[in-house]
Amino acid sequence: QVQLVESGGGLVQAGGSLRLSCAASGNILSINVMGWYRQAPGKQRELVAAITDGGSTKHVDSVKGRFSISRDNAKNTVHLQMNSLKPEDTAVYYCNAGHLVRLATMQYESDYWGQGTQVTVSS
Repeated sequence: QVQLVESGGGLVQAGGSLRLSCAASGNILSINVMGWYRQAPGKQRELVAAITDGGSTKHVDSVKGRFSISRDNAKNTVHLQMNSLKPEDTAVYYCNAGHLVRLATMQYESDYWGQGTQVTVSS
């Protein structure tokens, strides 16, 4: 089992920044990818960004140039730096972890999920 604990959500004005963190513990050798999803009210949960244990990253088009995922392997922690936030970024953000299916497309199976952290961007 892997436990994921998120932190860093909150309320920010449009154009502002937030940094989300996700600390993993437990059987971390069973995972090789960590990522962030988000779910806005009335919408499906969607991938935001992911990073492999080797440092390969993927960011969806809607956040490219504004969000950046990184990891601190020594602390088993993944960060999501979010800049130039927009009201449409408002959602519950979930950290997840799993195993890579295809590196070329960063496709992976999500095995574990965090509890979610609210990000609200006011206009």
